[in-house]
Amino acid sequence: MVKRRHTSLRSSVEDIETTRHVPRTAQTEAAAYRLAFTDEEFMTSQDLRGVRFQLEYLKPEMWLRERGINSTVVLFGGARIPAPGEEAWAALTPIAKKNLERNSKYYDEARLFARYASRTAEALEYKEFIVVTGGGPGVMEAGNRGASEYGAPSIGLNIVLPHEQAPNRYVDPELCFNFHYFATRKIHFLLRAKVVAIFPGGFGTLDEFFETLTLIQTGRMEAVPVLLFGRQFWERVINLEALAEEGTISPSDPDLFTIVDSAKQGWEVVQNFYGLPAISDNDFEA
Repeated sequence: MVKRRHTSLRSSVEDIETTRHVPRTAQTEAAAYRLAFTDEEFMTSQDLRGVRFQLEYLKPEMWLRERGINSTVVLFGGARIPAPGEEAWAALTPIAKKNLERNSKYYDEARLFARYASRTAEALEYKEFIVVTGGGPGVMEAGNRGASEYGAPSIGLNIVLPHEQAPNRYVDPELCFNFHYFATRKIHFLLRAKVVAIFPGGFGTLDEFFETLTLIQTGRMEAVPVLLFGRQFWERVINLEALAEEGTISPSDPDLFTIVDSAKQGWEVVQNFYGLPAISDNDFEA
């Protein structure tokens, strides 16, 4: 619950409660009479889009600030990647199903990477390096699951999609947010990011990867470790070296990210970048 500061003026909450008890007349039942901020039709109108953008930015910002969360470790990756031993989505072609099941190893790597982050977050009183995902299934679930298994809080930034879905059960309920706009959701992914870990995924993952690279390349975001998990996957899917050869990016731009194959390898990059203490395998069960 957002804390309310003291004010001598009557609060909007008090007025909302009062309006629930006014006499029911033609005037009080009319749409025009509703308090503007409780009028759903008004708040969802086209003219209020800018206000809704602002609200979607402010709610998570205030919520996380009040809980003292200063920085995050972002995990992006495919919603379709199953946990090892689970069957991939049945509606796929046989080869796609086989490939997804082969890539299920990255579910476990995301899970372990989140535990490395959570071990570091614990040492910093859960103010820094808090795991954040999109809150959905696949790699996102693995990230929240790894944090939960360590006993650490983790954030889920979910979004309303045309098909019914719900946040995965490992997201901390007090840190689970829902968005209408992809734009405000992406702001919150990167606003506090100290690490961006990108696992195999589809259009959404590619979008998040390229937005991160663009912001760092153009100086709109501080340089942070950007980790691509899965050399075989990424070298087959994209060829950024070809862009450098074509001259459309600088020869040094591929240095903005590091390709890794394991959680341990990825976290070593983070440790070296920030000068963090090494994490022993004895700190938790792998």
